[in-house]
Amino acid sequence: MQKKLVLVFFLIWAGAQIQAQFLTRERILNDENFDKKPWSWGYYFGINRYDFNFDYKEDRPDIYVEQNYGFNVGLLGNKRINEYLDLRFEPGLVYNARTLFYLDIPGDENDRVRELNSTYIHFPLLLKFSTKRLNNFKPFVVGGFSYSHNLSSNEKNPDDNSSGQFRMTNNTFYYEVGFGIDLYLPYFKFSPSIRGVFALSDELVRDEDPNSLYTSNIEVMQSRGIFLNFTFQ
Repeated sequence: MQKKLVLVFFLIWAGAQIQAQFLTRERILNDENFDKKPWSWGYYFGINRYDFNFDYKEDRPDIYVEQNYGFNVGLLGNKRINEYLDLRFEPGLVYNARTLFYLDIPGDENDRVRELNSTYIHFPLLLKFSTKRLNNFKPFVVGGFSYSHNLSSNEKNPDDNSSGQFRMTNNTFYYEVGFGIDLYLPYFKFSPSIRGVFALSDELVRDEDPNSLYTSNIEVMQSRGIFLNFTFQ
């Protein structure tokens, strides 16, 4: 047992030494003045996966959300504040599809299923906190707030679930948190990142019938999602 412990500690120590040598060894820096620019521009694309968080009036959760992968694409404007802090504006287009299954509603699939195809115009304003650059990469965390306009919300549609139409609000505010890494390549900076997006407001437009089986038991309905973005600057 002691021999195994010694071997494990030796492997951990050796790995730490190799990592330290890799991080501290002098390398040729790609575009070493990139982060000194007051402004920089770029674009991003990626995938997303959205869900809903439901708060119910009565403790009988009755909605199952089937999640699907969507895509996001947009532009980036970056304002350097100092060596470790940047302000970012990332307007973009986000598409996602979700399906709601009402488990307690009798009837056929047309009565129990609601398909939601959402197309958002998304406006995040974020602060990016970076570490010191290590050779040709630099980890960072990012956080802030965003606003989305849902082009597919049907908020103004006079039909509701009694006619098979599920409705959401047009406008939603979110907070966002995430992390990633800047990779300095010979001709551009490439930054993969992952981010959580969480709605701050209720997105449900309720049915005209106050006793609707689809909306009457929902206190709050809020989107939450994960974005995997690939940014090029």
